[in-house]
Amino acid sequence: MALDEIIITKAIIDRYYEKLINNLETDVAIVGGGPSGLVAGYYLAKAGKKVVMYERKLSIGGGMWGGGMMFNEIVVQKDAIHILEEFGIRFREFQENYYTADAVEAISTLTSKAVQAGLTIFNCVSVEDVMMRPEGITGLVINWSPVEMAGLHIDPLTVRSKFVVDATGHATEVVKVAVRKVPGKLMTPSGKIEGEKSMWADHAENLTIENTREVFPGLYVVGMAANATAGGPRMGPIFGGMLLSGEKVAGELAGRL
Repeated sequence: MALDEIIITKAIIDRYYEKLINNLETDVAIVGGGPSGLVAGYYLAKAGKKVVMYERKLSIGGGMWGGGMMFNEIVVQKDAIHILEEFGIRFREFQENYYTADAVEAISTLTSKAVQAGLTIFNCVSVEDVMMRPEGITGLVINWSPVEMAGLHIDPLTVRSKFVVDATGHATEVVKVAVRKVPGKLMTPSGKIEGEKSMWADHAENLTIENTREVFPGLYVVGMAANATAGGPRMGPIFGGMLLSGEKVAGELAGRL
């Protein structure tokens, strides 16, 4: 049977806009497609919540793809092994409390399982602003990443969400917008972003989970964005805290929803 190029084009446009329109209003909008955001999206979707993710880049996965310095292996401590088991990601014990996994298998599996659980991902989409109301942040202002990169003056579109999760890592991109443009202060000692500190893996892993919380009405932080917002150190290519952070925020939001 012959193939028609126009039907191919129509199929892509029709299905994409169906996906887009169905996600203009959601329970949770996650910004950033790294491991903490993917885990959060997976558990929220499994809990029956309507959850969407926006990733600026073409690929999903954040910094996990490269492992440490492009050695594509990651380390996960014992406390987070249950999440690898939940996703079916293979791992091996290196020594007590240190387990390794293939970085490519890990992030591709996190992505696949999250989408299959019901997370909708829009890649090549940047968040340039938030939607605010007296009660707090109620949505996002989005545009195509190539538009942002080219510096074109093209107005964005808006999506509404009951909660927003900043999973943008070191950059804390959504939190920065809130600090700069939304009236009020963050729930941090200074009321502003405290800033990421230098490497201290053990301390950082614990603080990643502790700092995963609501930092402004309607806005949560996870993963490295949580540490950067609260002033915690970086941890490098150990990912247990990232995974546990995503699990924690999903549990809290599922309870609030």
